[in-house]
Amino acid sequence: MTPEQSSLGKPVQYRAHYDPTLLFPIDRASGRAAIGLAAQSPFFGTDIWNGYELSWLNRKGKPQIAVATFIVPADSPNIVESKSFKLYLGSFSQTAFDSIDEVRALIRKDVSALCGANVSVQLVAPYEFGVKLKMEEFEGLSLDRLDLDADIYTPDPSLLSAAVGESPVDETVFSNLLKSNCPVTGQPDWGSVQIRYVGAPIDHAGLLRYIISYREHTGFHELCVEQIFMDIMRECKPERLAVYARYTRRGGLDINPFRTNFNLPLPDNARLARQ
Repeated sequence: MTPEQSSLGKPVQYRAHYDPTLLFPIDRASGRAAIGLAAQSPFFGTDIWNGYELSWLNRKGKPQIAVATFIVPADSPNIVESKSFKLYLGSFSQTAFDSIDEVRALIRKDVSALCGANVSVQLVAPYEFGVKLKMEEFEGLSLDRLDLDADIYTPDPSLLSAAVGESPVDETVFSNLLKSNCPVTGQPDWGSVQIRYVGAPIDHAGLLRYIISYREHTGFHELCVEQIFMDIMRECKPERLAVYARYTRRGGLDINPFRTNFNLPLPDNARLARQ
């Protein structure tokens, strides 16, 4: 299925009773082929989704709420189209369940089946908000401190370079200036990106200009991160590389892809201030 066949960017009638048929899959393979990714990916990782608009009824008819987190493996055949995910979660609103565990199990079953992989689902109840829902900013050196000219707004990997021949460094940098656009609706997707690498020092000015060059690019969050990963690998050839982006929420959902070619702990999913 293609995004054009989904409900994305189209008027819809919201459903208030549980309906798993609302979920719409998008296969990863076609998008990856377009950026030159072979069947065997040079990275692994996850997509961390957070849903802030989940509500249902208990058996007494009293509304319940939770913040949901979904951990989707990067090697899953499919991702969930975001509007369909919003509609699906919205369909719980007038449906009664025995417990939060029943809701969690049902969502996990449906989303795992759609993605073609085991998706982890966590539901945080209101009494846990202050303990489990954290906010922090990216660690590392901010590229945004640089005062530079920029006039390229479509991805240009030739902006990237590394000082080959110099001693390798282990460096973490980040930028809050990532922006791309939805490939179906054209709506802006605002994000922050953190890059950790081990290898020849990467030119910071060129890296920031490269991140800025996504400003008029159309692409899904996951594929933008994978393209950033691949371009840095091809142009700068680090020994190790990890790319992690956190996008601001839209429709009550934020998407946070993480890709790496070496063993790192899963990001702690702390929300950035802009999210």
